[in-house]
Amino acid sequence: MYSIILCGGSGTRLWPLSRKNYPKQFLSLYSDKSLLQETFLRMRDMMPAKNIFFISDGENFFNVFNQIKEVDGEFKREQILVEPVSINTAPAIVLAMKYLNDVKKIGEDVPVIILPADHYIKNKREFLRVMKKAVKNVNGYVGTLGITPTKPETGYGYIKKGKKLKNFYEAEEFKEKPDKKNAQKYLKSGDYVWNSGMYIFNYKTLKEEIKKYVPEIYSFIGKRMDVFLSNFKKLPSISIDYAISEKSDKVIIFEGNFGWSDIGSFDGLADVLLKKPRKNERHIKINSENIFIHSETNKLISTMGVRDLIIIENNDSILIQKRGESENVREVVDFLKKKKIREINHNVIVHRPWGKYEMLIDGSRHKVRKLIIYPGEHLSMQLHHHRSEHCIIIKGKAKVISGRRKVFLGANESILIPQSTKHQIINPGKVNLEIIEVQTGDYLKDDDVIIF
Repeated sequence: MYSIILCGGSGTRLWPLSRKNYPKQFLSLYSDKSLLQETFLRMRDMMPAKNIFFISDGENFFNVFNQIKEVDGEFKREQILVEPVSINTAPAIVLAMKYLNDVKKIGEDVPVIILPADHYIKNKREFLRVMKKAVKNVNGYVGTLGITPTKPETGYGYIKKGKKLKNFYEAEEFKEKPDKKNAQKYLKSGDYVWNSGMYIFNYKTLKEEIKKYVPEIYSFIGKRMDVFLSNFKKLPSISIDYAISEKSDKVIIFEGNFGWSDIGSFDGLADVLLKKPRKNERHIKINSENIFIHSETNKLISTMGVRDLIIIENNDSILIQKRGESENVREVVDFLKKKKIREINHNVIVHRPWGKYEMLIDGSRHKVRKLIIYPGEHLSMQLHHHRSEHCIIIKGKAKVISGRRKVFLGANESILIPQSTKHQIINPGKVNLEIIEVQTGDYLKDDDVIIF
């Protein structure tokens, strides 16, 4: 048994929390772990960690690696596959399945669980029970987990259940996101489940169905991996639902009810978090009803005399919207794109292969950043012609090379790196190195750097 976790989405429906350089799957929304980490840990309860693979775009490779390394120190970079270009879920899944068969030699009949990285599961035990049943019974079918509807949801796709067999249903028809009237009809009939986007099948079945329905992809499946990758951008941009699920007569449904949500909007996030017993004394609601507040920086937020609002705050942006209208966030995103406002893509917390930094002050002649450098990692050897840097260690141990000097610094120690000085900072320790970096000079843009 193996698993492939899809983690290439951009998640713009959760702006301002989700950005291009740090999409939804990397956010910690309902626990102290990210959605990606939660998904990995659920799969690790089913199989060895070495059997869990990820497929991502190149831009988020290190986001995936660093987050999984936090929860599993033995995790290997080789378990993250990178798409040459992000075109959709069907080509990504074929690439990952081909890799497991051609490179890892797992065999064409071995069941593989395919699932998104960014879903919420309330009842993990029940989820694992249903998933194990699916793996045991999927055989030569295309299995999918269907979620028992609990309300007339218009934000999910639906699947109509057909004939019931021993442990599953045949899938009779896939339905797009319905309007309220049809959603109520689906719920009342009891004949429909929500489409979770989670699948179970083996490579043999995948090839057979791709051959029938997407010959443009099948023509490359039998080629060597390097040839397949070099032609990847020629593959059609098509989802696995459109490619196979909605056409195949081999799709079966394993129904479950384990508190699932794809957290596809802030209304979805509110539905999840408002059910959790929690009280934040930093969120003050006076004569206010049905208010959901989520603050990334734990700012004091007060409301008075309002109702039916969602308030989202992070370190550089605030979104205020009416409950029930989360789908309209895309209009804000489109406006920001049109005006080329930088907050559409980038956050003041920026993730790098070596760790991350947070911009605390961004002035014209001075900047203050907080750097976190992971154990064993280092910044590149570099110099700046127009700025000096004063680095103060607040946690961990640092090895600093500044010109001809090599010094080791601990907490509460500091070093001044003059402009035009070749320098590098290394974390030789076993814990995160945290540094406050103060930049001063007459030109502080990122292009004032020479990398060695």
